[in-house]
Amino acid sequence: MDRDRHRPTTRRLLAVLTAGLLAVPGVTALSSAARAADADLARNGGFESGLDGWTCTAGKTVTSPVHGGTSALQATPAGNDNAQCAQTVSVQPNSQYTLSGYVRGSYVYLGASGTGTTDVYNWTQSAADWQQLTTTFRTGAQTTKVTIYTHGWYGTGAYYADDISLVGPGGGTTQQPPAAPAGLKTGTVTSTSVALSWSPVADATGYAVYRNGTKVQATTGTSATVTGLSASTAYGFQVTAVNDAGESAKSATVTATTAADPGGPGGPGGGTTDLPPHALVGYLHSSFANGSGYTRMADVPDSWDVIDLAFGEPTSVTSGDIRFTRCPVTECPNVESDTDFEAAVKAKQAAGKKVLISIGGQNGQVQLTTTAARDTFVSSVSKIIDEYGLDGLDIDFEGHSLSLNTGDTDFRNPTTPVIVNLISALKTLKAKYGDKFVLTMAPETFFVQMGYQYYGTGKWGGQDPRCGAYLPVIYALRDALTLLHVQDYNSGPITGLDDQYHSMGGADFHIAMTDMLLTGFPVAGDANNVFPPLRPDQVAIGMPASTNAGNGYVAPAEVTRTLDCLTRKTNCGSYATHGTWPALRGLMTWSINWDRFGSWEFQRNFDSYFD
Repeated sequence: MDRDRHRPTTRRLLAVLTAGLLAVPGVTALSSAARAADADLARNGGFESGLDGWTCTAGKTVTSPVHGGTSALQATPAGNDNAQCAQTVSVQPNSQYTLSGYVRGSYVYLGASGTGTTDVYNWTQSAADWQQLTTTFRTGAQTTKVTIYTHGWYGTGAYYADDISLVGPGGGTTQQPPAAPAGLKTGTVTSTSVALSWSPVADATGYAVYRNGTKVQATTGTSATVTGLSASTAYGFQVTAVNDAGESAKSATVTATTAADPGGPGGPGGGTTDLPPHALVGYLHSSFANGSGYTRMADVPDSWDVIDLAFGEPTSVTSGDIRFTRCPVTECPNVESDTDFEAAVKAKQAAGKKVLISIGGQNGQVQLTTTAARDTFVSSVSKIIDEYGLDGLDIDFEGHSLSLNTGDTDFRNPTTPVIVNLISALKTLKAKYGDKFVLTMAPETFFVQMGYQYYGTGKWGGQDPRCGAYLPVIYALRDALTLLHVQDYNSGPITGLDDQYHSMGGADFHIAMTDMLLTGFPVAGDANNVFPPLRPDQVAIGMPASTNAGNGYVAPAEVTRTLDCLTRKTNCGSYATHGTWPALRGLMTWSINWDRFGSWEFQRNFDSYFD
């Protein structure tokens, strides 16, 4: 039984119209020839040959439900992927085209881009049964190719599409994605990099390199060197070929194990700041008191390897003038004298501990909007470091201290003044104090991992310009950065590399967020704009010390599961990591004071795991 007998196909409809017009007196052979040039240019529009001709991010063919024939497209958006299926079609300039197709599901789109005039689309908010979408466009004077596509909307469930057609004058052979590359092999392997090469592919205009399934590079040549890898770690690599019609299937996988770090901790690739292989980082409330009580520097246990003095704060938001004032005796009755405090700092340093001044915090908003503010920042921070003989600086900018301006879309080349000036200031401080200068950062997940979905403004419109705003700073200081310990707390759900949302309260959140830092990720979903991975010795995981310290507390058993999964790839949950990182530096917590309030639970769990 013909399920489509109630409607003529596009081809049948054109034939009927042509026959009727030829029977009408006055219709010339010229108009008949013009109509004969019209054709359905979409390849495999009914998906009867699987996904042949289509490039899909999350699609497959199914046999039910279908609109015509025996197959249809099913695609499921997830996370930051709208499950687009696209096809590049050759067309004629200055010509009229009609795009049509049948869809079902919620928020389904059918459109054409690269028309040379106005790109068009049609959509339905809700189609419980098959619904036809149709739109028309005229190509520009120089247009020879357009891309037709269908997609859904983020997180709204599967959609279906079938019988897609593009009717108009043919423009020659439709270009297809190239074949998968062959001959992939490894070359020079170091402790941090692997060289790759492969055979050229006909019709390819470029290639994409994948590490453990994640795209990490794009190149026009047939070789690449993947950097930023961990020592003594096995990796799998694949390559795809790319042209205007899309991306090929992935090549066969080749594996390589990086060499051992020749210097070990404190040597090449391990930093020069003499941190232990696994370090415990904590903030010490030095300028204020709260419900946790004041803890004197001399009373901080030896388990803490990096002690961040909280906080140096600005005299005004945009001044760049940072001051550090120790907690007054009226607020902290047990506060030690300046002499005792400075002596305790020196004693910690003599025991191999690092003591830093942390700038910012929840209430210390800093915006270096001018070069004058930048210079004041450098001089005032230097004064604090010199006065107390500190080992370095922690950047804990929160609130709206870092916000990307509209149009600032390249994290490698930022243009937003507050970001450009901060990068310049930190480079100046690093150069002033040398290799032993400890530089750490404690951004919120909003400023880092949310860059995977959004980056500043202009992507979805209206999202917070803080999304990913730390990425340019981390990237610019990646060679000088001692530790990045993102605050995995006080956070909403964040999308991981599995394109699923992860929420605080368990190991999976910390595993997914840390895996992103160690694997790298496309910024704002742009596969050609990949934020490179950090070394594992540069990463510590930020967690609250107790239920009193902030949202996102996890029990010791979940902390252990997090470390097991990331450093040993055992005891993992639903999230599949992209590697194993035994050199992961350690943990950071807010705060030492709150951990003391909680009978040192956080510290004891760290000690029992690593010692």
